[in-house]
Amino acid sequence: MGLAERRAIKAFEETQFPRLKAAIEAAAGFAVPIEVSWDTLVVDDQAHNYGEWEKVFFEPVIGAFKAIAIDDMGKKALKEHVKKVVFKNTGGHYYAEQATSFADGVITIDHDLSNTDQVPERTAHLTKVLEKAL
Repeated sequence: MGLAERRAIKAFEETQFPRLKAAIEAAAGFAVPIEVSWDTLVVDDQAHNYGEWEKVFFEPVIGAFKAIAIDDMGKKALKEHVKKVVFKNTGGHYYAEQATSFADGVITIDHDLSNTDQVPERTAHLTKVLEKAL
């Protein structure tokens, strides 16, 4: 990881992450711990694309939480069962079906920095996974 990548991570952490974390918590209705494995999200020579992390990781969670928390039953289910959200890129997954899981209260999105505009697909898949488990 070079200087450009470290700068891009720092910029994302300081400018976009606080807003996105707040949006996830607002959608869920409670403070959701979020663990980001920043060093695994790094793709060499792609620092200019790190803003796309918003679409790959954050927007699907926000959308899924909004879809589930449309009533008190959904809000309660999220609060009782979701313990943490983890974002990483360790498995080389390019599609939601392989990249998204929910186990032991942990939502994990292990996605490559690719297919960035497939937000609706990732959101729908995460919503389906959560609704089945909750």
